[in-house]
Amino acid sequence: MKKTLVLFLVIATGFLFWVQTSVSIPKKSGDPAFKDITVTSSSKHLLLFAMLTNGFTDEMFQGLHSGLPIQFSFFIEMKQQEKNWKDDKLVSLEVKHVISYDTLKELYKVEIEESGKRFYTFQTLEEAQKAISEISGLKVIELSRLETNVSYTIRLRAELYKKTLPMGLHAVVPFVSWWDIKTRWYSVSFSI
Repeated sequence: MKKTLVLFLVIATGFLFWVQTSVSIPKKSGDPAFKDITVTSSSKHLLLFAMLTNGFTDEMFQGLHSGLPIQFSFFIEMKQQEKNWKDDKLVSLEVKHVISYDTLKELYKVEIEESGKRFYTFQTLEEAQKAISEISGLKVIELSRLETNVSYTIRLRAELYKKTLPMGLHAVVPFVSWWDIKTRWYSVSFSI
């Protein structure tokens, strides 16, 4: 049993070293933040677009290339603002994006929850990063539920974390560090 465990650890360490030396990992600069937040509408829905920047750490890249999926959760709230009244929350959403790496096929797979849990595959890390970090046309609320001449605020934030290992593997893979990164709330106010 001990020989098998030692052999597994030696192979896993060698694999991690190979992944770190064979895959180019972009440099991280700054804390995670949203940019290009846009609220617009289709014929029936209010839509949200946003891009999360600096969402990955070196540890996340290492975990991803070792076969561990990474999940980004986006939290969206929409409130109606009225003078002298408490804000009325109209919407509270959570959408998830998950990225995983297929070490055999050398492909990145990204699952986007708001597009009907569709899977997209990418050959480069840069394309996969863009896909997992982008909120693109999220349907926030039906326009028929909104009133004219009323102010609204949409807030969003992200939680970036890795899914946990299956039970029992925490003791076998002690060199994997855990992370849980949250952005601050970002707000956009507008009137209809």
